[in-house]
Amino acid sequence: MQNKHTRFMCIAGVFTALVFVVTAYLHIPTNNGYIHVGDGLIYLAACILPWPYAMAVGAGGALLADCLTGFAIWAPGSVVIKAATALLFTNKGKKMMSLRNWLAMIPAAVICAGGYYLYEALLYGNFVAPLTGIPASITQSVTSSILFVAIGLTVDKLNYKSKLTGGL
Repeated sequence: MQNKHTRFMCIAGVFTALVFVVTAYLHIPTNNGYIHVGDGLIYLAACILPWPYAMAVGAGGALLADCLTGFAIWAPGSVVIKAATALLFTNKGKKMMSLRNWLAMIPAAVICAGGYYLYEALLYGNFVAPLTGIPASITQSVTSSILFVAIGLTVDKLNYKSKLTGGL
C-alpha cells in the first residue's frame, strides 16, 4: 500500500510543474506583468490535496514562474497570494465542484486583485498607479475560474477525483 503522504507529494509535484509551465509559458503580457490561467490549476490542486500540499503548489508554481521568466520582483508577493488562494478551496467531499469551491472563486479574485495591488503599492511607494493592474488581475481570475470549472466539472463527471487520490 502506497503511503498517502508520498502520493500527495507526487500529486503536488505534478501540479507545481503544471502551474509553472502554464503560468510561465501560456500568458499574455500586460503593463504590470502578465495574465495567465495558472491559478485555475492551483484551485484544482486545492480541491484534490490537503491544504499544506495545495499551498505548496500555489507558492512553488508561482515562485518558479516569476523567478524563471524575468519577473522575480513579483515572487515574494506571488508566493503569499497564491498560497493564500489555495486555502479558500477544500478537498473534502467526493466532488471537486462543491458549493464551497464554487463560492471560493469570488474571494480568490479579491485576494489576487487586492494582493497584487497592495504588493505593487508597497513595492513602488505609490497607491494610485497600481490601480491600473486591477482589471488584469480580475481578468486573470475570471479566465482561471473558467479553466477550473471546465476541468472540475469534467473530473466530477468522470468520478476521477477518488481515482486520482487513491481513495485517500
